[in-house]
Amino acid sequence: MGNDQQAEDHILVSATDGVATITLNRPERRNAMSTPMIERLGEMLDEAEADPAVRVVVITGAGQAFCAGGDVQQFDADGGEGKGATEVDDALVADQLRHQELTVGRIHALRKPVIASLPGAAAGAGLGFALAADLRIGTPKTLMATAFTGIALSGDFGVAWLLDRLVGPAKARELLMLNPRVDGQTCLELGLLNQLVPEEDLAEATRALAQQLAAGPALALSYIKANLLEAPGQTLSESMRAEVPRHKQCGLTDDHVEAARAFVEKRPPVFAH
Repeated sequence: MGNDQQAEDHILVSATDGVATITLNRPERRNAMSTPMIERLGEMLDEAEADPAVRVVVITGAGQAFCAGGDVQQFDADGGEGKGATEVDDALVADQLRHQELTVGRIHALRKPVIASLPGAAAGAGLGFALAADLRIGTPKTLMATAFTGIALSGDFGVAWLLDRLVGPAKARELLMLNPRVDGQTCLELGLLNQLVPEEDLAEATRALAQQLAAGPALALSYIKANLLEAPGQTLSESMRAEVPRHKQCGLTDDHVEAARAFVEKRPPVFAH
């Protein structure tokens, strides 16, 4: 089977009612990522952002895992991630950076809400995919692990940056250096999960969350995400200067007029699709 066909088989995409669902589909390897899968995932994220019919993106994993990250079996077959070399290859560094921007960078910066639905383990690069999403939903079987020290690596796919911002520097150090396996309940308590539901309810709860966002005001949600992404690098004054034009632009939309009217009429708003 060629790489293109493998990528299509290992990254499944479906769209319905404004929600694009991207499924990492390599359950026999706990959805570990190959290079063709990374390329395909990047393409699917670009297509979802460009498609006006898509209002929300869900990323999930087939089987009992979300994503185990890099393919450690392949690392072993190749003589390690360095492929037996004695010096870092600048070309491999450039490829890795591009792959990270295609996936974690794209998820994080997408102009539409992204939900990570975690049926099981998210580790290494897979943890990066999950943490880059806007919202995460899991079950008691969800497990998060940085995993890098377990294979004598320092970490990639933005995991350190994302953890530092989500759980703070002290907890990020603990998770990266000691590599504990963090269960679903603890993930919820740490803020790494937004919702914890019974295993059998995950698909339906994910669908309900996605539909809630898909039924919301698309421009306002996009601008909320932009405000949040920019805020860490801004002063309060800079943040306020950036948010006001967006706020005023939302005020010109039919969605805003409809929401104000619905508020007065004491009914739920119906936003444009």
